Amino acid sequence: MRRRVLAAIACLGLSCGPSGDAPARAAAPPAPATPASAPPSPAAAERWQALAPGVEVGRFPARRKAPVGDSVITVVRVDPRHHAFRLLSAALLKKTANPTAAEWAGEPGVLGVINASMYRSDQRTSVGYMRDGTAVNNGGWSKDRAAFVAGPTRAGLPAVQILDESCQDLRGLAASYRVVAQNIRMIDCQRHNVWAPQPRRWSTACVGTDAAGRVLLIHARSPFTTHDLVDELLALPLDLQRLMYVEGGPEASLYVAVGGKAVVSEMGSFETGFFEGDQNRVFWPLPNVLAFGPR
Repeated sequence: MRRRVLAAIACLGLSCGPSGDAPARAAAPPAPATPASAPPSPAAAERWQALAPGVEVGRFPARRKAPVGDSVITVVRVDPRHHAFRLLSAALLKKTANPTAAEWAGEPGVLGVINASMYRSDQRTSVGYMRDGTAVNNGGWSKDRAAFVAGPTRAGLPAVQILDESCQDLRGLAASYRVVAQNIRMIDCQRHNVWAPQPRRWSTACVGTDAAGRVLLIHARSPFTTHDLVDELLALPLDLQRLMYVEGGPEASLYVAVGGKAVVSEMGSFETGFFEGDQNRVFWPLPNVLAFGPR
């Protein structure tokens, strides 16, 4: 077992800071005021493939070339008018072992999943605040400045949003949502990259929202520095407004199945100093995932 050190990713200025408790590394599985946004161009619209009502996937080649892999970024776009999000936590569901992303997607009513957050050395607990209703995975808030929230408990709030502590009452608003998952933010409220440049690279899973309120589940298997990946995402035709980091390295996972058949199946592989290579072809177990399914 190994603990990833995120000290090198501290954000610029007062943007955000790394978690007080570095995330854990699971043992390897067996081998086998936002600026106005321009409307999307017809060419950008053609990049999206419908998977189900309210769910689309786009695959975008990065401008930079990663040292390994195809340098393609996969984005699953989910419309919360059609789909609800929930937290699936092995600890809260009393599971004896952590499922993989593909196994989590087999839960009733689930269409797709992505990592909910990094996790501690106990292989169960999120590094930041996390709960679903009154069931709490981690009741302590970290220094991280973003939180994914879903399922408002009072009228007038968006069905899903990513809160940013620098321009919103993060904890106050989070109290009015059923699902809360705190994470490290990657852009600020003005859509500026707040991730400090650093030399390390890894596969990445992150979650964003666009100007229409749709959720963007993002996966880059090819390893980029996180600062460079943020720049790549801001340059894509995503209309990206908020963005938070949920996992890196071989644990980074994104999975969607329609009619029992996998239509998006992305697992990470590379991480500088730990798992350097493009050879991982299996999903690693995950203690906590964000899941979506039809309303």
